[in-house]
Amino acid sequence: MVAQKKPARKTKPATQPAAPAEVPAHVELGVRLRQRRLEAGLTLAALADEAGFGKAYLSRIENGKKVPPIGSLARIAGVLGIEAASLLTDNTRAQQSWRGVSLVKRADKRPTVMGGSAFGYDYLSLTDATTGRALQPFLFTFPDKVDKFVFFEHEGEEMMHVLTGRVEWQVGMDKFILEPGDTLHFDSRIPHRGHALVGPATALVVIYSPAGCDGNLA
Repeated sequence: MVAQKKPARKTKPATQPAAPAEVPAHVELGVRLRQRRLEAGLTLAALADEAGFGKAYLSRIENGKKVPPIGSLARIAGVLGIEAASLLTDNTRAQQSWRGVSLVKRADKRPTVMGGSAFGYDYLSLTDATTGRALQPFLFTFPDKVDKFVFFEHEGEEMMHVLTGRVEWQVGMDKFILEPGDTLHFDSRIPHRGHALVGPATALVVIYSPAGCDGNLA
């Protein structure tokens, strides 16, 4: 009698470990903010008081439950003596990479803060040179609606170069229609605001902030 061979067992393919979930930019921002606050020796209540916010509001930012407008971020950064952009990027990398020049390639991953302001701006920092620099460049995506009661103003100057779409931008009582290739340079102490006219619009926004200033930044 010939022994029957048992069919070979099918082996299950080894499962690959799941890739770690990407941490949202606003959560990383909260972690950096807490770290810089502790480095400055400030309690949550003390920083909130000096920046003009409630303790609960600041706590929600640090815990990644609230996306701050860039104006609020600038006020908080002003109290800490740092630039707002430094809270959007890895400071260690920035300090190591800055040797008098910063190159950010098109494919480089940049932290984007989505819907960060009352206007719904999305914004990201465009340079690793975020520590001790007077110029702060951002890529802005504009919303299509604005709150008629909200304006921004802060010390320094601002330059906007439209990349895509059409933007209506107001500085004081003057309104400008900006199209791709148009550049607007203005004194940012004058109340200003803007929105996309038809569809999405983006612009390179470069802000010059004198040392030690803060305020509503947009």
